[in-house]
Amino acid sequence: MKYLKALIMVAFAVLLIYAASDLPYRGDPDNRMNQERSMINTPVAGSYYIEHAYHDAHTPNIVTVVLGDYRGVDTFGEQIVIFTAGMITMLVLRRSRRRNS
Repeated sequence: MKYLKALIMVAFAVLLIYAASDLPYRGDPDNRMNQERSMINTPVAGSYYIEHAYHDAHTPNIVTVVLGDYRGVDTFGEQIVIFTAGMITMLVLRRSRRRNS
């Protein structure tokens, strides 16, 4: 069983190295991710967010603006999951403190 686990770990490491070898170089200006125009020559959404985030929401944190304002409906479910996980963690930790005291 120990050898099987080691073999799975080695196979997973080889898979990760193979997948990472196909990634583009960081900071490459010719990378499609860093381009401000799409393939059909329209501005990409990321450029709009960067340029107008502060003006639209008056919040200095662009991540907060994107998650809370631009994608508020999309991330509402995610925020409920995170809130629920936090509440459950707090309740579990609170319950274990009562048992110890």
